[in-house]
Amino acid sequence: MDQNNVIEAKNINKKYKNFTLDIPEFKLPLGFATALIGENGAGKTTLLNILTGLRQDYTGSINYFGQYSEKDLDNKPEVKERIGYTGTDNYYLPSWTVGQIEDISSLIFSKFDNAKFKKLCNDLAIFGNANFDKHKKVSALSDGTKTKLMLAGVLARETDVLITDEPASPLDPLMRDKLCELIREYINSGENKSVFFSTHNISDMENVTDYAIIMEQGKIVEQGFVEDLKEKYIVVKGETADIEKARPHLYTMSQSNYGFEGVCLAENLDKLAGLDIVTETPSLFKISVSVMKKNSLIK
Repeated sequence: MDQNNVIEAKNINKKYKNFTLDIPEFKLPLGFATALIGENGAGKTTLLNILTGLRQDYTGSINYFGQYSEKDLDNKPEVKERIGYTGTDNYYLPSWTVGQIEDISSLIFSKFDNAKFKKLCNDLAIFGNANFDKHKKVSALSDGTKTKLMLAGVLARETDVLITDEPASPLDPLMRDKLCELIREYINSGENKSVFFSTHNISDMENVTDYAIIMEQGKIVEQGFVEDLKEKYIVVKGETADIEKARPHLYTMSQSNYGFEGVCLAENLDKLAGLDIVTETPSLFKISVSVMKKNSLIK
C-alpha cells in the first residue's frame, strides 16, 4: 500500500438488479479533505457503506492505514476506533436522549471526549440559544439538527479518518460554512488526519475540498487534486457563429442568442484556434457537472 493513502481498495464490485458498482482501484489520499461527487444513483452511498463495513455483500479487497484488511473492521476494534462515520440515515434511535447518546458513545469508543461533545453541541447550536440539554430526545430534532448531532458525536472522538455521507444536504448555508470550518479544523488537528465526504452541494463545499472523486453510473470517471483538475479543464466562451465549430471539442455546451459557453480539456484548446473565444479557469462545480454530463445517460 502507498503510504500516501489512508485507504486503498481494489476490484470493488457490488451488483444490484439494475445497477453495478465497479471500482477497479480506489485510493483515499492521506492528510486531505476528499469530496465524492456524483448525481443521485451514481453509487456514492454504496461505496461509502462498503468502505466503512456497513455493506459486506461485495467482492474486492480493502486496505486501511497500510496494515489492516476489510476483515479487520470486525475482528480488530482498534480499526473502527480510528474511523469516524456519519451516514444519511439517523443511526441514533428516536427515543434516545442526548445524554444517552453521550453515555453510549463513551461505552463504545474508548477515545470519546465528553467535554468536547458538549462543546460541539453548543457550537453547532443543537439546542438553539439554550445550553446543553441531556434530556432532549432525538425525535424532537429537525433533520438538519440530527445531522449536527451525529457530527458532534463523531467529532468528539479521537479518529484518524472521518467519512461522512452528504453531511451538507440538510444544513442551512450558515451551517454548511460551519461544517467546512469543522472539516478544516479536523484536518489540522493532528498529523495525517483525512476526511472523505460525499456531496451534492459542490459549490458550498469547494473551499474545503483538496481532492475530488467524480462518480457516474457506478464508476469513477474522474479524480485528482482540485488545483490539478483546474489546470486539466478550461472554460471556453465564444460567439454564436462559432457554436457548431466548437461543439465537437467541448464536454458540455450552453448557448444563447449571445454566444456559447462550455468546458473542454485544456490540451484540446488548440483545436479551437482561429475562433473568437475567451477562456477562464473553471470552478470545481463546472468541472464536475461537465464530467458527469459527458458520462451520464441524461444529456
